[in-house]
Amino acid sequence: MDLLIAITEEEITMPKFIKNTVGKVNTTLGFYLLTVVLFWLKTYIAYKSEFTLGVKGPVQEFILFLNPFPTAIVLLGIALYFRGRLKYWIMMIIDALQTTWLFANILYYREFSDFMSAGVIKSSGAASNNLGKSLGQIIHGTDFLVYADVVLLILLLAFKVIRIDPRPFKIRYAATLTMIGVALFAVDLGMSEHDRSDLLTRTFDNNYIVKYLGLNTYAGYSFYQTEKESATRAQASSSDMKSVLAYLKKNQAGENVKYFGKAKGKNVFVIHLESFQQFLIDYKVDGKEVTPNLNKFYHDKSTLSFDNFYHQVAQGKTSDAEMMMENSLFGLPTGSAMTQYGTSNTFQAAPAILSQKGYTTAAFHGDVASFWNRDNAYKSWGYNYFFYSSYYKEKSDYNIGYGLKDKIFFKDSVKYLEQLPQPFYAKLITLTNHYPYELDKKNQSIDKTTTGDSTVDGYVQTAHYLDQAFAEFISYLKKAGLYKNSMIVLYGDHYGISNNHKAAIAQLLGKKSVTSFDLAQFQKVPFMIHSEGIKGGINHTYGGEIDALPTIFDLLGIKNKGYIQFGTDLLSKQHNQTVAFRNGDFVSPTYTKISGTVYDSKTGKKLTDMTTKQKDTVKQMQNHVTTELSLSDRVIQGDLLRFYTPKGFKKVNKSDYSYKLTKTLKSLKEIQAEKKTSVLSKHKGKSTESLYKTDAPELSSSSDSSSSSSSSSD
Repeated sequence: MDLLIAITEEEITMPKFIKNTVGKVNTTLGFYLLTVVLFWLKTYIAYKSEFTLGVKGPVQEFILFLNPFPTAIVLLGIALYFRGRLKYWIMMIIDALQTTWLFANILYYREFSDFMSAGVIKSSGAASNNLGKSLGQIIHGTDFLVYADVVLLILLLAFKVIRIDPRPFKIRYAATLTMIGVALFAVDLGMSEHDRSDLLTRTFDNNYIVKYLGLNTYAGYSFYQTEKESATRAQASSSDMKSVLAYLKKNQAGENVKYFGKAKGKNVFVIHLESFQQFLIDYKVDGKEVTPNLNKFYHDKSTLSFDNFYHQVAQGKTSDAEMMMENSLFGLPTGSAMTQYGTSNTFQAAPAILSQKGYTTAAFHGDVASFWNRDNAYKSWGYNYFFYSSYYKEKSDYNIGYGLKDKIFFKDSVKYLEQLPQPFYAKLITLTNHYPYELDKKNQSIDKTTTGDSTVDGYVQTAHYLDQAFAEFISYLKKAGLYKNSMIVLYGDHYGISNNHKAAIAQLLGKKSVTSFDLAQFQKVPFMIHSEGIKGGINHTYGGEIDALPTIFDLLGIKNKGYIQFGTDLLSKQHNQTVAFRNGDFVSPTYTKISGTVYDSKTGKKLTDMTTKQKDTVKQMQNHVTTELSLSDRVIQGDLLRFYTPKGFKKVNKSDYSYKLTKTLKSLKEIQAEKKTSVLSKHKGKSTESLYKTDAPELSSSSDSSSSSSSSSD
């Protein structure tokens, strides 16, 4: 360092190449470009080494390579609008701030497998506390290397190895560079939207925003969303609950005496049938049933099956369905309530309610924990355990599409399921029957449909595979002694085939064409509740996902009065059969309203010449739909449940929950000694994994067939 100080510009003798390079860097533009490139390089290295972004294919690789550039060009370019030495130091300050954001996210991601958000910074005390407690453990000395370029550039400027160019940088040149940055961002966004449509409006996962648009863009997006939410939340007060409570009191439905408490004390399985539509039940391709096992379950004498049950999701898709199924609150008209509000809001969800009534609650999902913000939302909902991709053995052919194949997922969930103290509430989310409905040949056991629509024709193959996986799981439940003492709930979360495929839908339904009414009916999804001892059958009551939780509580003998739930018990005689779609349309046994057009629900015909009485009835239905949607939005967007706690309910403390692998495995081991009610305990500590039989070709070898069961005893 002393040598550097002693050397003057005149004394430097260096190779011509280096001399020319330094000469270029001695200009404002040269230094700016050097700073941009160095920031891009370290960001890209961090993407590849510190984060698991799930980059797949050359397009996503290119987008990831590109995405640090646009915001770096624009943000560092701010300094170019200043004069003299000031522009250099402003550039260094901006560079340091961007680097600090990168550094903070490296640490946060290492602990929580997620990126810091404005919501976390401003209001997530639990996360911040947990991070602070373990900071010494999660920080690595090499993490500080992200500051190396900043420190180096400052030193080179301080010791005049790089000379400050005092000349003013022309405004038009600065503006040109800004526009180049904006143009590159537009290219990045365009490519991202083409690869993943509705990227910003649906907000699947923070990983997606970073992967496609970059960490800086994610920061801006996060702060925008948080400020927007904060404004709404800040304006809310306890008095806002009055209209909600008044509405619920007026529209509540009593329990069905015939069914109330019929499944009291039983385990509850909620099986999420990904993208599964009602038309698949009893559907055949070339005379072969697509879902023979689900068909049998649907028609079982102890299964309550609803054939007029509709999904009610919007952009939040699966997350909207989960919100409704477990909270009886609607998702948002745009985006996802689970991602936008799942971390910070107060909830009175099924897992928390059941946990406080003696149930062990657990969610199983074969994808990353952060997808749809589950790792945070599940804490807000009070899930004791969350088993996600880190808990499952992975090989290259174990995954397809959005995560673990269903047959492997169900089988490998058993080692955790058997350790849960009974009674338990367990939700298992399947994934294989997900767009674009791809399935490797070794798992295909039914022919595709022949509509000519490549997106649609594979749908029956993945549905058939899901059906087979379900059958294997049910077989295990029977062998393990869980079938008779459990209530098994099945639901389809949303459509598998969108309305954009009208020609293919018409062929599937055996129609020449489909109307808006047909498409509304096409939004039906299965909802089945099986419990030994209840009188089953096909129930024609109209309802939707918002009604699932009150119905489940009825059978479990839990009175839902006092809880903020916008659905009503499907088994109740007072149940309102007007089913709201998220866009304000609705269906009912009498009238269906789609995009302003009213149809006769029995005939499907347009009603063009309605009587005054009919108009009044439709108006009342519309008012009901509009009111319940707006009040539900008010509850979520204003976080109104923080002002209201039902009698006997203890507010969820998110800091009480951790889904880290080591902590969970330790907890499961400890709880076996405390509570002797698990399946594992009932079998005197002998695992029931051997009872699970699957024909998954990926598990054909003996080593794979045993899967990763040893991990449960780590």
